[in-house]
Amino acid sequence: MRVFVPMTVPMLEELSRERSHMPVSGTVFAVTPTLRERYTSGGDDELSEAAMAEAARASLRLLSAQPEARMRRAVVSADVHTGRERPDLDAAVVRLTEPITLEQVASVHVDLEDAETAVARAVEAVDAADIGDEDAELTLGDAEDHALAWYATQELPFLLELM
Repeated sequence: MRVFVPMTVPMLEELSRERSHMPVSGTVFAVTPTLRERYTSGGDDELSEAAMAEAARASLRLLSAQPEARMRRAVVSADVHTGRERPDLDAAVVRLTEPITLEQVASVHVDLEDAETAVARAVEAVDAADIGDEDAELTLGDAEDHALAWYATQELPFLLELM
């Protein structure tokens, strides 16, 4: 199963250094049967984009707990063997019981430097957006307008070095 793991830059550093990472509460995102039911049209690519977008938004929540981190959303795409769907939490949520390893990582997705200001504002607004604040939703949209850059797994050490 392909999962999308929300992260921060310090978490990417841990993954690179330790060669494994346990997602916070084991929470990752994937194309689940519940997510498929929610979308009446669109193929696997669109569903994967939706799951990745959920992981990128979760990255904002992780950044709110790490204010000293670089204000860049990060998502790791990984292939895992097991995971338990949690539709009670959200349509794309899956819980893992084991860490992901660097060998399972298919790609790394990180904001470029020009997104940092929008991401920092979104980190401040994410909780308000969750409870329906329209201005906060627009602030999140400004960050989400920045596409995450794609990196191959073997590029991770170079990416971290250049940050």
